[in-house]
Amino acid sequence: MASIEHFKNQKVIHKRYVAHLLISAKHMYENMSSLQEIPIPTIGPNKDDPTIKPRLTVCGDTHGQYYDVLNIFEINGYPSSNNPYLFNGDFVDRGSFSVEVILTMLLFKLSDPTCIHLHRGNHETKNMNKIYGFEGEVKAKYDDKIFDLFLEVFSHFPLASVVGNKVFVTHGGLPTEPGVTLDDIKKIKRGCEPPNSGLMSDLLWADPQPFPGKSPSKRGVGFSFGPDITESFLKLNDLQLLVRSHEVKDEGYLVEHGGKTITVFSAPNYCDSMGNKGAFIHFEESCEPKFTQYEAVPHPNVRPMAYAAGMGGLFM
Repeated sequence: MASIEHFKNQKVIHKRYVAHLLISAKHMYENMSSLQEIPIPTIGPNKDDPTIKPRLTVCGDTHGQYYDVLNIFEINGYPSSNNPYLFNGDFVDRGSFSVEVILTMLLFKLSDPTCIHLHRGNHETKNMNKIYGFEGEVKAKYDDKIFDLFLEVFSHFPLASVVGNKVFVTHGGLPTEPGVTLDDIKKIKRGCEPPNSGLMSDLLWADPQPFPGKSPSKRGVGFSFGPDITESFLKLNDLQLLVRSHEVKDEGYLVEHGGKTITVFSAPNYCDSMGNKGAFIHFEESCEPKFTQYEAVPHPNVRPMAYAAGMGGLFM
């Protein structure tokens, strides 16, 4: 909590502590599977309030919007073993407080591995960080060596989770090749930058489309997948729902594919310009999604993309 206050006041923590944190996080993550299994907790976030049921909170992209992340914790409680979170990738880039976002999440993770779960997003990659601000931010606040350590940690983040044995959560979307099982996802080798195609690329980059089949993505990387692909993947793997992020939504979330695909996006007023709400999802024992929406909160006067090398489109 002291670190949160420190970051909130726009102060950095010393490089030696950041390096130690990142090396410890790398060791933790490289021993994990590419696919995590996350149970719904059995104890609620507030033992004194029986109306608050045990739950897991799933958040989408936060993109360096540190003060909006703190607002999530204000609304929903800090991460703990009985109030766990799953943040579904894209912690960095765009917003200019990405260092504070990712360090806060890693500090929680190392203090209690059960309180917070982190997935790799398409922005936890070297090419995106070079263009969209994280590399510039880290080098402004620290140096090249710290940036390289961040990349090593990112390369070992898990790619997906199964929540409560029923809900598949990944940053982008589903593999477009038929017959992919959860075991195939567990076996994905990490510790590298994502290839341009294949299973890791699909999980990080894919988007849903309303019509059947698959199409080349508007992003220029990966594919868009239809409701038939979602239905087939869920049925094959005995699951009931896909939750993904990766796309800004006006209401902070969108339900598609006949209720089988949910997009959740947790960066309100994305890039200080989109006017969207943020949202997160609660999953209790039944794994029925329950949505909470919120508006953006003020942040210090540092504009989004302040550290960016190139002004790219909003939707990569």
